[in-house]
Amino acid sequence: MEENAVPESAMVIVAHPDDAEFTVAGTVAAWTKTGCRVTYVVCTDGNTGSHEPDMTRERLAELRRTEQRAACAALGVSQVVFLGYDDGQLQPTLDLRRDLVRAIRQYKPEAVITWDPTTLLIGDDYINHPDHRAAAQAALDAAAPASAMPLLWPEVGAPHRVRQVYVFGNEKPNVWVDVTDTIEQKIAALKLHASQMGDWDPAEMIKEWGAESGQEKGLAYAESYRVITLERPDTAD
Repeated sequence: MEENAVPESAMVIVAHPDDAEFTVAGTVAAWTKTGCRVTYVVCTDGNTGSHEPDMTRERLAELRRTEQRAACAALGVSQVVFLGYDDGQLQPTLDLRRDLVRAIRQYKPEAVITWDPTTLLIGDDYINHPDHRAAAQAALDAAAPASAMPLLWPEVGAPHRVRQVYVFGNEKPNVWVDVTDTIEQKIAALKLHASQMGDWDPAEMIKEWGAESGQEKGLAYAESYRVITLERPDTAD
């Protein structure tokens, strides 16, 4: 599989503000341009992600929420939900899974985008953040089967079936999204996370990653996914 239809609605589930802009924002921008309704769910406020001596967790949380809202606006994202868990302490608990089920049932996405929770070592210079892995595991568990089970947590909403899950960072992708026309939009959105970017310009790195993903399919820039189809339109109730 190389191409996939753009869903009518999607939910991006990540651990921190800026996670989506580093990774899947080109896809998000491409989808919103076609009318796809995209919701972000950010599990933590990124409230320990600073080395400034006078910064507090409370100030940083509010700053990072403001930056994420601005990035979402730049990408055409319609809603952003902050779950408010503490940065650096996220675990794939039943509480987190239930919170994600609540969000899925409320916004009813056709597709969920998240990361691969099994990815630990990336290249020769990065150990995947434990919050990334925890958020991704909880997202997959919430998407299937939890959100569709009517007897599980009925108090958080009526069941909803997610049709597809887009898993970013998997070693065996089967769908490539062409982000050639939205790579600059992705970079601009990432730069809005000024508390994390500082004076660093991420453009070269983002383009390098996009070019590497697109090379196999002859695309200038792409984002690749392992897409799991849980329910096909012709078999849906």
